[in-house]
Amino acid sequence: MQILRALVAAAVATLQTFSAGGRLNRSELVLVKSVIDGDTIGVTTFGRVRLLGIDAPETSHGLDTAAPFGNEARDKLSRLILNRWIRLESEGPTRDIYNRHLAYAVTEDGQCINTVLVREGLARVSAREPLSRLDELKRAETEAQRFRRGIWGSTPPIPPPGYTRDSGATRSSAPKHSQPTKAHEERNARERNSRRDTLRSERFASATSSITGSTIGRSGFSCSSSRRGR
Repeated sequence: MQILRALVAAAVATLQTFSAGGRLNRSELVLVKSVIDGDTIGVTTFGRVRLLGIDAPETSHGLDTAAPFGNEARDKLSRLILNRWIRLESEGPTRDIYNRHLAYAVTEDGQCINTVLVREGLARVSAREPLSRLDELKRAETEAQRFRRGIWGSTPPIPPPGYTRDSGATRSSAPKHSQPTKAHEERNARERNSRRDTLRSERFASATSSITGSTIGRSGFSCSSSRRGR
């Protein structure tokens, strides 16, 4: 009976650390007993805890199909904290609409698991109000996007500060044809006229040769020369 009273007293003392006064509060060590998905865990004393400020892809529930990287986020979270002791840090509202505790999961060496998941591209920042770790989460998300990790693998990387797009980057690789100038047009016209004159001369020479050949007799003299001899 005394042991039960001690456990209840410890649980009450721990729960009192989760005030809604907007201050970051840290619990005593709790054991992670289960990992439900990439952003929800089950721990001793508190039960289900929703990781604060982040949102991981959904895993398969019954007949539902898991979202891309949903299973990877859950597996990563399991490797990080399942069956390990952590502390929970909370601020602002302590529960969500599903009555789950809202908190950061912090390892004994001070590593925020929420930030780790975001940095690995296995969760995104979902906070809509100021949080003490919001800047930390946003920096982690920017890093994941820049290196196209996890859920950001199919999106363009975010350029670093000060990046300027090279003016030549948007140019087409196909060669551009310049518009013909007046000098080009005149040269082309002269070439066409020259070819036309050459063709006319060749046709005239061919016709003249044909007429001359038809008047030559068998003796090799033209008919007109024979008539003059007579």
